[in-house]
Amino acid sequence: MRPMRVILALVLVPLVAACSTPGPGEAPDGIYDPNEAANRQVHAFNRRVDERFLRGAGSGYADTVPQDVQLVVTNFADTVSLPRTIVNQILQGRPGPATANTLRFALNATVGLGGLLDPASDIGLERDESDFGETLHVWGVPEGAYVELPLLGPSTERDAVGEFVDLFLDPLDYVLSKPAQRVATAAWVAAQVGERGQFGDTVDSVLYESADSYAQLRLIYLQNRRFELGDETPTGAEDDPLALDTEGF
Repeated sequence: MRPMRVILALVLVPLVAACSTPGPGEAPDGIYDPNEAANRQVHAFNRRVDERFLRGAGSGYADTVPQDVQLVVTNFADTVSLPRTIVNQILQGRPGPATANTLRFALNATVGLGGLLDPASDIGLERDESDFGETLHVWGVPEGAYVELPLLGPSTERDAVGEFVDLFLDPLDYVLSKPAQRVATAAWVAAQVGERGQFGDTVDSVLYESADSYAQLRLIYLQNRRFELGDETPTGAEDDPLALDTEGF
């Protein structure tokens, strides 16, 4: 583990240092997107991938897979993600949520038959997610510029670093066998496809019915992410981003 921590530190330092901070007047509306042209190219790629693969798969999954099976997949994906969340909450100095999630993991992994069921929620231990992007926020790292990542979608420089670091923070990766890791990954992918189907109408309205899907998705992401983190930085729109004009050009 010590070599891994050294490698992680060597990678993390320059990545965090790369998080740019907008200067005076550069982001008066709270949206700092100096690489918009490149981001729009990635957005166009992501939209093509969604249209060709995820859009149909999501609706097919939602329509054909029984609800009980979908719930089992979601429960399992949530359970195997908890150890990484716990690590982040410890790094954030939040022992209360970390303890609650530890109890949630222990209960669902045992009484919940390896995470297939969710008895923890029945006793009030509700789902509480976190990630290394939030950890960096707690540590005072600035948000940086908005970026859209291939396949992963909207992000910021800080959250992009967080997504990379999260790959190394999951304790289960160091104890599970390779087949078990593949099952966990498959469950996560299936859960994401299920979410695409569950919120298909909303996603379609943003990606395919809005006048500028890139700008609207950027606004929705920044508003939601800043709300999650308790950051009140304005984004140039006080109304619900989903209520923006979605008519064509």
